Amino acid sequence: MTKQELADLIGVARQTLNQWEREKPELVRLINLGLQTDKSIEETEKLLKKLKEIELKASSGKFELK
Repeated sequence: MTKQELADLIGVARQTLNQWEREKPELVRLINLGLQTDKSIEETEKLLKKLKEIELKASSGKFELK
């Protein structure tokens, strides 16, 4: 993700983000950590959905291993 994309995502100007990187690097680190956590949660939710679909198929007798 570019600096401009990150700035747009969090609703600040790119110049503000650049200033934060210089003056508040911990804030930028926390923002990035939060974005990584969001991505991990989304991936986990997708996997959970797939597991639930497999469980439903298995319980209905329609489960096939490929």
